[in-house]
Order: sequence, then C-alpha cells, then structure tokens
Amino acid sequence: MRILMAGAGATGGYFGARLAQAGQDVTFLVRERRYQQLQASGLVLQTPQGTETLQPQLAQASSLTGHYDLIIVTVKSFALDQVMEDIAPAVGPETLIMPILNGLRHIATLQQRFGEDKVIGGLCKINATLGDNGEVIQMTPLHQLYYGALDGHNDARLQRVDAALRDCQVDTRFSDNIMDELWEKWLLLSTLGAVCCLARGNTQQILTSRGGEALLQGVFSEILSVITAEGYQTRPAATARILELLSDPATPMTSSMYRDLIQGFDIEADQVIGDLLLRAKRHSLATPLLNAVDVNVQVYLQQR
Repeated sequence: MRILMAGAGATGGYFGARLAQAGQDVTFLVRERRYQQLQASGLVLQTPQGTETLQPQLAQASSLTGHYDLIIVTVKSFALDQVMEDIAPAVGPETLIMPILNGLRHIATLQQRFGEDKVIGGLCKINATLGDNGEVIQMTPLHQLYYGALDGHNDARLQRVDAALRDCQVDTRFSDNIMDELWEKWLLLSTLGAVCCLARGNTQQILTSRGGEALLQGVFSEILSVITAEGYQTRPAATARILELLSDPATPMTSSMYRDLIQGFDIEADQVIGDLLLRAKRHSLATPLLNAVDVNVQVYLQQR
C-alpha cells in the first residue's frame, strides 16, 4: 500500500516512522523547513526504550507524483485548508483519506472537498512532542491508532487499510464504531485543553487548587451536553473513565493546545473550543465555562 503521511510532526513523525519500519511504502509530505531538517538529520524518535533514527522518503507539494492508496493527515487543524490543496494531486479514484486531527469539523471539510466515500475515521492516543532539534519525543509508552469507516461499514477497502496498519509496532484498533471514539476523544482533549488554558497549568495543579475540581467537572459536563445534543450516543462507562482519568491529582496532564499556548504558538482554539460553542448555540445550550475559555484564548491570539 502506497501511503502519504501529510505532516511529520510529533504525530505524523511517530506513526509514519513505525509504518516505514514495518516495511510499508511511506512518504512524508512536509514543508521546506522540515524537509531540510529531515534531510540533514533524519527522522529521530526518542522513546522510553531509546533513540532511533531513520532516513524517510520525503516530498514537498511541488514534487508529489502519482496517486496514493492512503493519505494520513496529521497537521494542525488550522493548516487543513493548505494541506487539502497540497494533497489534491495525490488523490486518485481509489484513495482513502484518514485525518488524525483534533475536533470533528475537519471531517465535513474533507468530505466536501474530496467526497464522502474517500474520508474514513481516524484518531490516535499518544503523549508526544517535537524537541528543539525536530526530534519526535514519545513521553510515555502509549501509542494507539484507531481507524474505521465513519458509517461503521468496514468494507474491503478498510480491510486493506487494516492489513497495512495492524503490524506497524503500535497498538492498532480497527473500530466498527469510530464515530463514538471520535466524540469521546474530543470530550477528553477539549476538557483538558479548556481547563489547562484557562488555569494556565496542568491538571495536578488545577485539581489541588481551590475550586479546581469543580472547574474541571463543570467544563466536562458542558462539553458532554454539547456532543450528546450533536449525536453522540453516550457510553456511560467510557465517559466515566475519561472523567476519572482527568480527575486524578496524582497524574499531571496537559493538552497539546496548552503546550502550544505557553510556547507562544498558534493554537487550535476554533477547532477545539469554538466549534463546541457553535454547536451549543445550535441547541440553545448554556455553556458559560466554555465561553470563558473561548474569550481567554481569543485574547491570547490577539496578543501574539
């Protein structure tokens, strides 16, 4: 299977590297700066088990040739419009596109551009970041990759994807209910991003502060009410596990949006928080805590 990994940051770099190491035909689509960095130093993975370096196949938008069987999109959500332009020449009649982005807005955007039949569901669970020299740093052993048809019908095309991904040295989950997995990932990451950005700290600091637990639970409840109104079929055991994970004061957690914010980078405010507020408005739901978070991150973006 010919695979194009659109992006070679922490997510794309890690999972793309594992696919390449498993013998898959993987090409990384990257911008000029990242292209030069990877050409010079290789793709470096720093994991709990040690350091690995590989020489990846690289391409830039101007040099893409031929169609790909699978395109995995791993850029920040605010870069999606440009990436759609970049990957367009690589999309053929049989191409499937698997976005691994935060939120859910990107699914409709990709479907509108390339067709509903081309977009499948995907998400990952990994604690990883890029180091100062572009190395991919996996901070914990967690490395899960979920995928499946958005309508739950995993046909022969999806079976081929599973066959390519299942032996790539990561924990793969071929799901027949990927939409619920996506809703639940959004519940986790948006709660985490909201409270960390609003309080400017990790969950341990928040939970050990006066009112911190109430803040976290309040944000969680607002988000759960929004996604349920939007079609999430609540799985009580799953949502309880998410809240339990977030509420553990012994485990400090942060989100990628918060880590980007404290470094002064652009953040996925509209995709992670803003879209929830638009959906809440559609159902006349009161979300005062999410509104406070949204104002907070908008001010940050104005001040950058």
